[in-house]
Amino acid sequence: MKTFTEPKVLVANPAYADERQATLADLDTAGLDRPLVDLVLGFAELPWCFPVQSCYGHFLYTEGQGRSNLDRLPPPDKAPFRVLYRLAYFVLCLDHSPDANHLLRGLRALPAISPDRIQFGAADWFWERQVNSVVLQVEPWQHRQVDSVMLTYDEACLIEESRDWFFLRLGELLREQKERLAAS
Repeated sequence: MKTFTEPKVLVANPAYADERQATLADLDTAGLDRPLVDLVLGFAELPWCFPVQSCYGHFLYTEGQGRSNLDRLPPPDKAPFRVLYRLAYFVLCLDHSPDANHLLRGLRALPAISPDRIQFGAADWFWERQVNSVVLQVEPWQHRQVDSVMLTYDEACLIEESRDWFFLRLGELLREQKERLAAS
């Protein structure tokens, strides 16, 4: 499945409020990766955006691990030869407003953390369901079009580090946005 395309320009969406309400009414935190619950709920509080879908990223390297394994990679002395990585991503739908454009600038800056491993863009299949959706993903640049990839242990360690920094910075961006909301 193609998970990444170039960013699109935000457009007016008269149905935004209804779409936001419907999406948030269906939000089920039980189905979220545990490390993302606070981020998803936090972005849901901002009136100029709402979370659409997310994944923390999963490293599968031993027999019997579930597809949603949240374990960190093992230390180098127990390093697996290959690691299947299921990409980390965060999808938000934005309103066409000054506040959303402010958030958009912050989201566009996140790939600077690790340009070879973090991308900002869109996904046509998200956009078709939810206009003004943006995608941030943690994936090796050369594999940005797919949702899982086989990596060496060393590559997986670089991805894990980028993922950790990405979600940390996304949390900081959320706090900045909440302060903006409180000040308005």
